[in-house]
Amino acid sequence: MKTAGLAVIAALSLSACSDNDGPRVAKGICTPFATTPAATTTTAGVPALTPTVSADGAAPVEDCLHRWAYSLAGAKDTADVVAEAAVAACSPALSKWNQASLSGPAGPSDAVSLITGEPTSAIAEHRNFAATRALFFVVQARAGNCAPPPPVKS
Repeated sequence: MKTAGLAVIAALSLSACSDNDGPRVAKGICTPFATTPAATTTTAGVPALTPTVSADGAAPVEDCLHRWAYSLAGAKDTADVVAEAAVAACSPALSKWNQASLSGPAGPSDAVSLITGEPTSAIAEHRNFAATRALFFVVQARAGNCAPPPPVKS
């Protein structure tokens, strides 16, 4: 009798946990994609011959990660594998950011991470940024059932 009572309690407990109709969609969490920047102009109002470089080196990397993570989020792989694929797809943007940091104002090549307290470098922190942002975007896209980005017009 005691065993049967425990079995009933266990079955009820498990059935309460399985009240899941499939993946739930978190509405309103999708991040909108940046619109294509307007034509770059010089101070005289004349169109620039080459696009200007963003003052924030992370912006192009984050935009790339956002687009690739949302595009690949529907893959059946785990989120960390999909995020790694997004980082791989964005390696040219990440390389440009790293190159810019090497040619920028002289600063300590090694510093202490403000997050972990461990020794680190700008390039290592750029990679950490890319990995964590990509993972966030993949999980966000899956949780919000977010649409992939619109095609980029050339």
